[in-house]
Amino acid sequence: MKVALDSLGCKLNQAEIEFLARQLAEAGYRLVSPSDEADVYILNTCTVTRITDGKSRRRLRLAHHRNPNALIIATGCYAERAPQELAQIEGVSLVLNNEQKPYLLRLLEESGYPSDSVDVQGDSISSRNTGFRTRAFIKIQDGCNSFCAYCIVPLVRGREKSVPVDQVVAEVRNRVNDDYKEGVLTGVKIGSYNYDGINLKGLLEHILAETEVTRLRLSSLQPQEISTELVGLWRDQRLCPHFHLSLQSGSGTVLSRMKRRYTTADYQQAVSLIGTVVPEAAITTDVIVGFPGETEKEFEESYDFCRQMQFARIHVFPYSPRRGTQAARMLPQVEAQIKKQRSQRMLALAKEGAHNFSQQFLGKTMLVLWEKKTDGVWSGHTDNYIKVYTRSNKVLTNKLLPVKLVEVREDGVWGETAGE
Repeated sequence: MKVALDSLGCKLNQAEIEFLARQLAEAGYRLVSPSDEADVYILNTCTVTRITDGKSRRRLRLAHHRNPNALIIATGCYAERAPQELAQIEGVSLVLNNEQKPYLLRLLEESGYPSDSVDVQGDSISSRNTGFRTRAFIKIQDGCNSFCAYCIVPLVRGREKSVPVDQVVAEVRNRVNDDYKEGVLTGVKIGSYNYDGINLKGLLEHILAETEVTRLRLSSLQPQEISTELVGLWRDQRLCPHFHLSLQSGSGTVLSRMKRRYTTADYQQAVSLIGTVVPEAAITTDVIVGFPGETEKEFEESYDFCRQMQFARIHVFPYSPRRGTQAARMLPQVEAQIKKQRSQRMLALAKEGAHNFSQQFLGKTMLVLWEKKTDGVWSGHTDNYIKVYTRSNKVLTNKLLPVKLVEVREDGVWGETAGE
């Protein structure tokens, strides 16, 4: 029984689909690429913008086109927000909300799609069997209590809840045993992690003390969650010097309308603290342009603040109204053409910032975790998330090797490995 697993959106979605992959492989299902013809196609959808809604619909239709007889299952946040929309797409057999998602394996078997009878040796399935990347995405938390004005996530993911500490530690240990070199802790709002009085700092201390993880990366934090005590843990070099700090806008008045729980001064203070303790850290962020009522002056404030922060990477999103959120009812809504122009300017700044950050490390030798080979060129990442390319006749997948960074390329750096 061939099953294709697909995911859109955040790293949390990726963590959930990888967990399901291991469940299915252990149960004897054969996992195939989403682009292959499969007996079962499962899509973990995203609904954070209208663009991701459209991508979800297109992927479901494409899966049906590849195999009209396949069982096609839509789950995730779009399925939570608008199940009727997805159920009407030709070929979609099941629409499961986020609470039903953990029971997918049982639902498959109950739907008459049992696995083939195979003997699976050992307690876990490695990344080579499941076909996923060399970084393991590990869910530590779900849900959000913040209700920012623009965000649909609290409505589709629910209230904050944390995974038990021992369960997270066991999952990290299992992924280490599966030969993953890097674990990425992910969730909707991991900075709010709290299980039986143990916060994110405490969880990290448990993982570092109780596992042999080679690299540990955090998916996303907010500036008010950065503290001297938390950042002090980065003296352990297994913690990747990469902080993804959500910004959303560099204008104080827009942040206030967004109902974000920090100011630009708070943000600047967090970046300064990180720079003092972890000087080679990459600071990456998300920025929304064209939020309702955003004036030209407010956009310029945001643009200037982003330039001042010298981000290593900026993910730029034109504001997308989400029904049920406060911002969808705000006036005036910014015209599409203006949002496009502002996006282009911010993207140009993002490209400049990425180039400048990478340039600082030319001539240095850094450890790179190599991931995949495309058209004869290998790609991987340093611990501070610089994308590195090289050519090699050796198989580099999942190897952590020293590489000299020699030249900035379009979206990364060209590197030279020893002996090549």
